[in-house]
Amino acid sequence: MRCPFCQSEDSQVKDSRPTEDSASIRRRRACPDCGGRFTTFERIQLRDMSVVKSDGKIQPFDREKVIRSMKVALQKRPVTIDVIEKATNGIVRQLESSGDSEFSAAHIGDLVMKALISLDLVGYIRFVSVYKDFRDPEDFKAFLDEVQALQAETKPKPKKVKLKAAS
Repeated sequence: MRCPFCQSEDSQVKDSRPTEDSASIRRRRACPDCGGRFTTFERIQLRDMSVVKSDGKIQPFDREKVIRSMKVALQKRPVTIDVIEKATNGIVRQLESSGDSEFSAAHIGDLVMKALISLDLVGYIRFVSVYKDFRDPEDFKAFLDEVQALQAETKPKPKKVKLKAAS
């Protein structure tokens, strides 16, 4: 592993441990040339995946873009980076287990939306408002009506309690 400080080709692993979700290995490294210390993360990658953009261009899949988009949507919301990482790992696992190597950006966006709606409703609304590129307020209002209907379906209904009359 190349040292990020002096660009030396060699580094020594000082400590290795799995991350909390066991999806990657965290390694503390030291450069024997400059003495700099840094951390690396290693993840399993089953296959090289590509994203087909709406204009037809193909790019390599970048899980960091998924994390960044979720972080932006969840900015100042009570969701930790660990939760975002776990959700991203779930999205990547879904993509890898599909057996395909190319995915449309729309498909990945749909997976991100599904993850966000289970994490934080406000973050979901923020993401969708950018992702769907609403053209006028009526489009956004229709979307919010859908969200409110969905929220009403998933909210637990209060139980009716009969009170006994005092005798």
